[in-house]
Amino acid sequence: MNSQADTPSASLPLPWAWASDFAALTKPRIVVFVCLSTLVGFVLGSAGPVHLELLLHALIGTAMVSGGTAALNQFLERDLDARMSRTAGRPLPAGRLGPEEAHCFGVLLSASGIFYLGMSVNWATGLVAALTLAIYLFLYTPLKLRTPLNLAVGAVAGALPPMGGWVAATGGLSPGAWALFAILFLWQFPHVLAISWLYREDYARGGYRMASVLDPDGRRTGRQVAAYSLILLPFSLLPTSLGMTGPFCLYASLLLGLTFLGFGLRFWQARTPRRARFLVLASLVYLPLLWLVMIFDRIFT
Repeated sequence: MNSQADTPSASLPLPWAWASDFAALTKPRIVVFVCLSTLVGFVLGSAGPVHLELLLHALIGTAMVSGGTAALNQFLERDLDARMSRTAGRPLPAGRLGPEEAHCFGVLLSASGIFYLGMSVNWATGLVAALTLAIYLFLYTPLKLRTPLNLAVGAVAGALPPMGGWVAATGGLSPGAWALFAILFLWQFPHVLAISWLYREDYARGGYRMASVLDPDGRRTGRQVAAYSLILLPFSLLPTSLGMTGPFCLYASLLLGLTFLGFGLRFWQARTPRRARFLVLASLVYLPLLWLVMIFDRIFT
């Protein structure tokens, strides 16, 4: 998953500014999304009452690995970030933190998170977290400079958190975990395509081989947004089909999916900045609401 431009913290007192910059390295908004995705996997995977202590350990470790991965990603892409206006204000390209600081911080945080998951939850969950980190840093990150297929690879890494939550609750995988993986995998395409369309000139300056950079009129990007938004709709109903959720979730998922599809179709019809922004906003509302509906249905209905 991608984030909007980071804002510098130069107006804060020095110790707070330093802490704020290290926090910015972790991309907190993405960490929240990752933890929510882990939460839905844990809750839906739990056969009986949710084990709250185990869940807390899973969320802490997942947040650590996610934040460490984000810091290492910014370390690897610091020179590219400096070329783009949306990322030039980040701590590394802006010179507020040094590369060595970011590298050590990212390694320590992510390695500690994997170890924490292994010791406090189970090593299968730690393995899922390590796999997520490896795919994101060693496949997705370099592929962004080589092929637009990077989006599919990044979507695999981005879709693993609910599987991590499921494994934390059950110790293994089952069709329900793969259903959650599929939902998050498909959601990332319209979300990222809309962002990359909005910032296509920035991505071009950075040298990224994003689909939008190679699609001047946006027609192919629009078709992909519409197609993935449409495919996402039936997949979002899978949890009910598999008996993980009930009728309330079915109807809510259908309503959310149709609404999201509407934003995707509007973007397909006209690739304007306004419609792209609305699609990004819709995607950022759709996924948390869908996860929360599933959690609510599992716990209270």
